[in-house]
Amino acid sequence: MLDVQSQTQKEVITAIDTNGELYPINKWDAHVRNVPHLAVSIFLFNRGRMLLQQRADSKYHSGGLWANTCCSHPRWNESLQDCAHRRLFEEVGCKNIELSVFGKIAYEAYVGGTLYENEVAHCFVGYIDDDTLPTLFNRDEVQAVRWHDMPSLRTDIKTNSSAYSKWIRIYIGKHYDLISGAAFENCEAQ
Repeated sequence: MLDVQSQTQKEVITAIDTNGELYPINKWDAHVRNVPHLAVSIFLFNRGRMLLQQRADSKYHSGGLWANTCCSHPRWNESLQDCAHRRLFEEVGCKNIELSVFGKIAYEAYVGGTLYENEVAHCFVGYIDDDTLPTLFNRDEVQAVRWHDMPSLRTDIKTNSSAYSKWIRIYIGKHYDLISGAAFENCEAQ
């Protein structure tokens, strides 16, 4: 855990103070001190099915759990859009996908050990015509990917919640209409 702590202390992300002002903070500190910070959550869809990722077991929290396509934190002074494209490629191996913002979700969750997520997540959506699963995902970040239709994902999260990250449980449990609306927004074009 010390190596992970050392690595995340080198990463500077964007925190939000009580007045809404942005300031730099070490990623590790933000998670240990439960500090509100900016995030991006990416949802890729193919014919209404969401591309899920199973986080690598070696991740410093929520390893082995299923989550939406990609989540991350913008670096200090990095745009949300740039972060979304960068991390989608770094984690899942997808590039040249048009992403657009479709919502913003603020949440707070204990994610294990001494760590918390306290995020204002800007939600991005993208659509893929090809239903072939990505194979070039980063094995240090992701151990598996799968397509999952929205109604059965909602049911599976209710019946098998321990297999899913805290944030996707919150996204689907509390913001299902927002996310499922984005899933089907572009179906006719696919």
